[in-house]
Amino acid sequence: MENEAQLSIYRAARTIKRKDNTLYNALRSIYDDSIFVGEISQLWPQLPLVANLRCGLWYSPKFHSSCYFKSTDGHTNNWSFNTSRLNFHIALLAGQKGGCFIVDSTRRGKRFPDSMSKTIPIWTCVLNRSIFNYLSRLSNNDALSDSDARAGHNSVDWDCSLHLPLWVSETEKAAIEDRLEGWTIDLEASGADIATLSLCLKKPLRPLWISQKTVLWINEVPDYDSWDFTPIILVSASSSSGVTLHRMTSEFSWNYIPGAGDDEESWARGLSPYVFWNHAYDLISAGPDLCNQKVADIVEKDRVYRAQRGQNAPQISSKPSISGGSLNLPCLECLLCSDLSSLTISSSDEDCRIFWLGSTNLAIGASQVGMMY
Repeated sequence: MENEAQLSIYRAARTIKRKDNTLYNALRSIYDDSIFVGEISQLWPQLPLVANLRCGLWYSPKFHSSCYFKSTDGHTNNWSFNTSRLNFHIALLAGQKGGCFIVDSTRRGKRFPDSMSKTIPIWTCVLNRSIFNYLSRLSNNDALSDSDARAGHNSVDWDCSLHLPLWVSETEKAAIEDRLEGWTIDLEASGADIATLSLCLKKPLRPLWISQKTVLWINEVPDYDSWDFTPIILVSASSSSGVTLHRMTSEFSWNYIPGAGDDEESWARGLSPYVFWNHAYDLISAGPDLCNQKVADIVEKDRVYRAQRGQNAPQISSKPSISGGSLNLPCLECLLCSDLSSLTISSSDEDCRIFWLGSTNLAIGASQVGMMY
């Protein structure tokens, strides 16, 4: 009896979670959080907006660039500086523009993902240390060129400190600092162009953190040029409540999901951030009842559009029997999770030979030799 009671509680919890984590709730949560991101970006409109892949890419209709900082590189006792993900283009962009925003989010009930709490601070520190070493070698060799002198670098004042948010403990900070020298050696041995970076960056990199709980006095926002560092402003898009919150509009109710853009394979149903923002108003105004069908229609039309132009349009693989040039489709019940009673098969283009399965996201194509792709 006790096991049955536990199982019933588990099933009830799973049912509630599925009800809360609907496609509409995710898209509406992203849409609302994007308003916050837009407001923050307007505090320093000259600074470019960068998305940390993949979650961050959902939270604005337009980004200047993207980057890839993994939260796992910042997990406690798993800290890492990965030379295969140097994100040098972001350091160069920040140097050219005087700083930048990086947008990300998390579902884990934290204010910031570990990518922002530790991975990016480690990255800025290691890059600063490498630049410091480069400038010091030039100075010791009396080889400062005119361009270096004009850049106004002073290796003595170049900040090489590890800047972490207050919620990272001193013990963890000390453990990370013990590894900085090794990571700096790894960076310099990787062949990275530190010379170009040192010319581009006039001030050392330094992270700042902004979330929906951050208190900002709009009339006292400083000019980023007044800082003695190049700001990497880390914007955590979502509320950090860690629980689903019930919200109301004039037409319908919905549930807010913190970090809804994370793990898109589990909820987006083939929708990409780019396609979402092309149809955001229609999807949000449609409401919970119509959202799933609208997304299915939008995804299908987008795939047809890309397939007809020879662009990437993922399709399923199957091995049907071919008889007399006609297509005998394999067991569709194995392919589809939806009701098949209204299934229709349509070709997007006679020459293209791509067959879309009703309003699903699945397509089947036939070649002249009878193979299906």
